[in-house]
Amino acid sequence: MKECWKLTTVAVLCFFWVPIGGFAVEQQLRFGKNGEFKILQVADMHFADGKTTPCKDVLPSQAASCSDLNTTAFVRRMILAEKPHLIVFTGDNIFGLDATDAAKSLNAAFAPAISSNIPWAAVLGNHDQESTLSREGVMKHIVGLKNTLARVNPVEAHIIDGFGNYNIEVGGVKGSGFENKSVLNLYFLDSGDRSTVSSIPGYGWIKPSQQLWFERTSAKLRRAFMDKPEAQKGPAPGLAYFHIPLPEFASFDSTNFTGVRQENISSASVNSGFFTTMVAAGDVKAAFTGHDHLNDFCGKLNNIQLCYAGGFGYHAYGKAGWARRARVVVANLEKTEKGGWGAVKSIKTWKRLDDKHLTAIDGQVLWSKTSAEPRRKKQIGGT
Repeated sequence: MKECWKLTTVAVLCFFWVPIGGFAVEQQLRFGKNGEFKILQVADMHFADGKTTPCKDVLPSQAASCSDLNTTAFVRRMILAEKPHLIVFTGDNIFGLDATDAAKSLNAAFAPAISSNIPWAAVLGNHDQESTLSREGVMKHIVGLKNTLARVNPVEAHIIDGFGNYNIEVGGVKGSGFENKSVLNLYFLDSGDRSTVSSIPGYGWIKPSQQLWFERTSAKLRRAFMDKPEAQKGPAPGLAYFHIPLPEFASFDSTNFTGVRQENISSASVNSGFFTTMVAAGDVKAAFTGHDHLNDFCGKLNNIQLCYAGGFGYHAYGKAGWARRARVVVANLEKTEKGGWGAVKSIKTWKRLDDKHLTAIDGQVLWSKTSAEPRRKKQIGGT
């Protein structure tokens, strides 16, 4: 299926949704002919009731005319500026306590993505279910919206905690040797809302059932990538998206991350071990979260980049004078000797601010195939 969106009077942006890996039922994404795949992350929209919803933590000069509509306008600006291949919403998409009708709020919050005809995905945060729909109901509503690749839960996992655990495969360039392989794997997980264990206070966490599904999915994708044709020596790189940060996000200080940390890490009060699970799987190169709106940094731990997006929504708490922001991630393929496209060569990221110029900041390389490969010992003499 081909989806096109008219950006200007002369430019038309098209996306090809094609099946890969032999699953004709699944509509999948693939890298473009330029060897690039771009993801826009939108964290914590906190959408409520539209133009009647006031903004939080903005300058006095902004307050009178500011509402949820500023949030959706920012989404539209980002889509036009970056032309992403996929939009990912990482939870607290609506602020349920202030949303009169959850379905209407969800429709309005995702409207810019829906109208763009760009594929999009979403996970739940800790506030999405606080209106008129249950947590399951919110995810089912999201899955029913146009152009979404989100799923309530994986069909192969008969028992799994939460709602919104699924993966998306991104295929290689059409006509290349990697056409029928997923060269970039995206994992989406429900990190919960509040703890459901009476003796454990605080926020939720990624449960063992979810980690088991992740492990099995990662292993299956590794086998497929390392199998013929174009058999590879290791797994395709993966990216993980969920709402609540892991306890390991607290491992960094100002000397070893890019961005800012302006508030404490609001992770669960227990460590469920998902970071260790990702390290052991070996394919995830970066994990992206929201939740703590005043943090927007990326820090590397055990070869995994842990990244915040920074607060996006205007009805979400923030800091007056500190611009709302969004994170962009771009994966680029390597050129083959014959001039075609191969596997992923590098993954980069930056953020854009909701200011006059949509200023781009903090550009950095999250992962590169060259740096990941072990260095060969320099040969001595003529051998």
